Amino acid sequence: MKILFIHQNFPAQFQHLAANLAQETGNQVVALGLDGGVATPGVAPPGVTLRRYQLLRAAGADTHPLLAEQETHVRYAEACAACAMQLQRDGFTPDIIYAHPGWGEALFIKDVFPHARLLIYCEYYYALEGQDVGFDPSLPPLSLPERWRLRLRNSTNLLSMELADAALSPTHWQRNTYPAGARDKISVIHDGVDSERLRFKPDARLALPLAQGGMRTFQPGDEVVSYVARHLEPMRGFQVFMRALPDLLQRRPQAHVIVAGGEACGYGHAAPGGASWKEHMLAEVGDGIDLARVHFTGQLAPAQYLDLLSISRVHAYWSVPFVLSWSFLEAALSGLPVIASATAPVLEFAARLDVPTVPFFDAAAFADALAERCAAGPQGPRQPRHLPDTDLAQCLARQRQWLGAS
Repeated sequence: MKILFIHQNFPAQFQHLAANLAQETGNQVVALGLDGGVATPGVAPPGVTLRRYQLLRAAGADTHPLLAEQETHVRYAEACAACAMQLQRDGFTPDIIYAHPGWGEALFIKDVFPHARLLIYCEYYYALEGQDVGFDPSLPPLSLPERWRLRLRNSTNLLSMELADAALSPTHWQRNTYPAGARDKISVIHDGVDSERLRFKPDARLALPLAQGGMRTFQPGDEVVSYVARHLEPMRGFQVFMRALPDLLQRRPQAHVIVAGGEACGYGHAAPGGASWKEHMLAEVGDGIDLARVHFTGQLAPAQYLDLLSISRVHAYWSVPFVLSWSFLEAALSGLPVIASATAPVLEFAARLDVPTVPFFDAAAFADALAERCAAGPQGPRQPRHLPDTDLAQCLARQRQWLGAS
């Protein structure tokens, strides 16, 4: 069987499935990814041929501002189709195409391979309120042009859904962000979590520079509170977490807080005045916290992140109603105690993972829950949790069946 994966930042969510399919004799697995995307050359799983497409033209100088994103999606679709045509000339015609449609790459692919079965990964459907937008009352409401742009953003999702033979979402909450008329086409199967890589490491170490100079090395048994996000921003509750720190650090004088995440503007609003959200929140609460005990690491390398999960005594996960972070499931499945926000994507899994939740905006309750867990002392032998919904072997078997590859 010939399978073509399409994702700007391949392998991303297709990491496990692509690797699994490529290991099977008789399969030919090819992937298309953006040249200059988040991923870098050479990251494809063994057995997967990765080709990269380049944009063929620049954005138009006179494009209507409300159509700028749609034009970008068309440019990606065009570039991806051109790369696919080269694949075809090289003798590769897929039986199955599995694409992430969010940036437009699925729009023209059926015109290149009309007989292939097109499957799409339905990660998220935008809403004007109650999800990532319109959830936090402290953030400015959308202007009318911003509302119009958000409506138009979903047009690529809808057209891709019309073209697809079937669709998949990793969680029920993500599936339910889509309009009712589209949900019948969407199956729910998680990407799968590799629990083997999450096993507790008693020899884990994380050396971090100190504000006053020198280094400190953290290890299991230390009183460490961890927070991990791709970007430090309100979408992941960074402002609530920071407001919880003065109380937490006062109550737990031996505790250290390790904050991992980039400072660039991420999924949501930029901070006021051109500052990063880290700078903005330090200006608000910095006088009330001991900065010698709060360590901002930037984005950690994968090995450092896994060491942090073994070192941490309690992990803080906060998110508005948005795509659930892999770090939440990985932390909880590793056996690390987690305190999380009582928001819908979290609540889909929290009870089954024994994760206590707190109302999103209640920084005092957040501090209470973190302090109580710190006071409980270091864990004994950490027991990993098992969740069939995210078990990698079960997820791969279900994905293969859905894909028609088993």
